[in-house]
Amino acid sequence: MFPWFSLPSHRPTLPMTSPPIVHPLTSLPPQLLAVLKEATDQRLQVVIGANITSHYASSSPDLADFRSTVRDKDVKQDSTVLSDFRNLVPLTDYEAYRPWVAKFFESPCKLSEVENLLAPGLPKYFAVSSSTSGSKPKHFARYIGSTGLMRASENVVRSSTLTGTIAPVFTLSHRDIVDVITASGEVKRIPVTIASSGFLRNCEGWTVNTDNTRMTSMIPYHAAPWATGLISHHRSFLLIHGLFALANPTLEGIYMTFITFFMDMICYMQEEWDMLLSSIRDGIIPDIDHIDHVREYLQVNMRADPQRANELASIGPPFSFPAWAPRIWPKLNILHCICSGTFATALPKARSVIGPNVDLTSPGYGCTECIIGVPFNLADLDVFVVNTTNVVEYLDVADSQRHEDILQAWDLQPGKLYQPVVTTRDGLWRYVIDDVLHVIGFDPRDGLPVFRYHGRKNLAIRSQYAIITEGDVVKVTQAINEEDMLRVQEFTTVLDRRELPETIGIIFEITGDIGPNANLARQKAFEAFLLTNDDHQREFDAGRLRLPTIRIVKPGTFSDYRRWRGEQLNTGVGQIKVPAVMIDPASIEWLEERVVKEL
Repeated sequence: MFPWFSLPSHRPTLPMTSPPIVHPLTSLPPQLLAVLKEATDQRLQVVIGANITSHYASSSPDLADFRSTVRDKDVKQDSTVLSDFRNLVPLTDYEAYRPWVAKFFESPCKLSEVENLLAPGLPKYFAVSSSTSGSKPKHFARYIGSTGLMRASENVVRSSTLTGTIAPVFTLSHRDIVDVITASGEVKRIPVTIASSGFLRNCEGWTVNTDNTRMTSMIPYHAAPWATGLISHHRSFLLIHGLFALANPTLEGIYMTFITFFMDMICYMQEEWDMLLSSIRDGIIPDIDHIDHVREYLQVNMRADPQRANELASIGPPFSFPAWAPRIWPKLNILHCICSGTFATALPKARSVIGPNVDLTSPGYGCTECIIGVPFNLADLDVFVVNTTNVVEYLDVADSQRHEDILQAWDLQPGKLYQPVVTTRDGLWRYVIDDVLHVIGFDPRDGLPVFRYHGRKNLAIRSQYAIITEGDVVKVTQAINEEDMLRVQEFTTVLDRRELPETIGIIFEITGDIGPNANLARQKAFEAFLLTNDDHQREFDAGRLRLPTIRIVKPGTFSDYRRWRGEQLNTGVGQIKVPAVMIDPASIEWLEERVVKEL
């Protein structure tokens, strides 16, 4: 799951008053079914018509049967092309595209060899996967026009009269640059970056060729200078954003990728409170590492403000008292970030910082490959509705992965789990996304599926006798996240083989002290574990499974993990997630070195 945003350069749109609550339908009435089918067919015809002449569509063996069938048809108008697509195009995975994407990374990269490769023209950027599971990062070519919504998301953002500023805390740095050379020797530069950075750059027209023209600029109504986005070190990036946010008393909204990054920023503010106040008082950018390449541009935009520093000093650092943020920023009305699924454990601590009256909203659901959904209702942080100009089909997770098993939106049954299969304007054909969605109904406005994010399909603890999914471990964690046991801030799980029989091992970072009933946590976790699968009790009774283990790491561990993992992968700030199920041996070893207590 990744966040997607379009940050305006002028007056942003912020949610103010709540719209009417929309309730999903459990079945599709005939009229809505017809609307959904027509819209889906139109969207599919547009995507096929746009990409059929690409080199991939013209040459890929995966599309050979489809290609020969539609050779003499008008693919932009002939509706029989749709049934040809559904009958003949197989499921694909990244291996089908890897050799094609690799052409962009050859040296030299010639325009004649990569133009119109996967979709018309050249990509605007290459999105890099987060490698949450520890696998090798994947690169996805993202072309212009691939990130649109089918309809305006009126339940997500509405107009507001903004008199203050917002703090968009997003990286704009890139991992690499692909230089495409034309026949005349001209060089076209394409950044390789995380999806949210590429998306923002694309929306705002911020090409890497013109970065030097923006280094000293302040985007109107933004708290931090543009150059702050080019800091690539996790802690330094959040500290500088925090500095400029603290210096601005008129802040109205904070926009971030994940709620865990908001809490990282708040914790860094707590640790460096005196340094930040000194910087605001004197108007001097603090002496912290990893910012030398942008320090002079930050300094140009830093002003001495002794009055603001004294005001902040009189209030105190973030964890001085509940609802701290509205005291610091009296006009703050929104925190906008992903805070559902595994990120929900950080919600109580974040809510204690922002107080009860600041709106928490979500940007929606998507992945590195494409955008898929937006919030169904503004106030609901984990229910989404499919909303994309790409084409989404579905696989029942209980079925085998064959193209004969692909389902359309109108075939879905509320209550069941599905994997999305996407055909995108970026040139992916029936690409299987490794996420699992829990469908709960249909949108009464256009019949589109309404769902909750369930988890990653490939992230599971696989022991000899049990498979424990991401959804399972979330339920287990929720069962013991109580005041009298453990107040969980973040967690991950591993296959614990330190003793036999093996079991699920839960690693927690907690808020406050261990509760008086913490000695019951392992048993309660096991009871929740049994509810996820009847087989677990039988394996336990047979001595092939034991109680889950619970270990607690020192405060700040998961924040430091994001920094460490980002440096290991050379990926952008704001993308690294702590997986609900950790399978990368190096990451597990790194965490286990920071355990301070085992229950």
